[in-house]
Amino acid sequence: MDELERIERDLQRTAPDSELGKELRGRLQSYASPFRELRAYYKCAMMEVETKFRVLNEELSLEYDHNPIETIKSRMKSLDSIADKLISKGLNFTVENVEEHIFDVAGIRVICGFPSDIDALAKAFLRQDDIVLVERKDYISNPKENGYRSLHLIVEVPIFLHDEKKMMKVEVQFRTMAMDWWASLEHKIRYKKDVEVSPEMERELYACAEIAASLDRRMEAINRKLHAEDQKDTDQDQ
Repeated sequence: MDELERIERDLQRTAPDSELGKELRGRLQSYASPFRELRAYYKCAMMEVETKFRVLNEELSLEYDHNPIETIKSRMKSLDSIADKLISKGLNFTVENVEEHIFDVAGIRVICGFPSDIDALAKAFLRQDDIVLVERKDYISNPKENGYRSLHLIVEVPIFLHDEKKMMKVEVQFRTMAMDWWASLEHKIRYKKDVEVSPEMERELYACAEIAASLDRRMEAINRKLHAEDQKDTDQDQ
């Protein structure tokens, strides 16, 4: 529960005409309005990006004979998480600082079947003339020390409001199903309360990440072989 939700909860439990009730309403108004507006903008940006990927999924399915996207997930950072990140950077909690210094407030995760799908989707997405690439981190070619794999893009996308066009940052993460399976379970294991991950467990988690990567490579190879054989049969029939 973030600060905004806490204020709203306390307000519901407080008599409206009491001094505390008046104070809470004042805090809610001054605190919430600019951030509600900003969160609405980020939500619009996520909708824009998600729509782009749904269109690409339909178009690329004609070329590859399968839908490259298995799942699209979206998430918005809580105000508490945003505040913690600003504090760690030594910055005040303002709308301006959020927009200028926090690049992952809005996030889209695109889950694909094969590593080649990630490459095709990322290239097609970045070719669109209204997408501006801010930052790229390729943890597939260069996995993290713990074995984590994913392609991260920070992009700016325009949203069209009733009286202006506004550029908003969105983080896009690309993973295969194997990468996402490992990352999701690793997160659950690593962040269990009151449980410390031992060096032995770290090694085991890394080994699992390598197995997942090996499965991706093997499934990719099988898919390419089947595609090549299918193409050969098609050429012979012509």
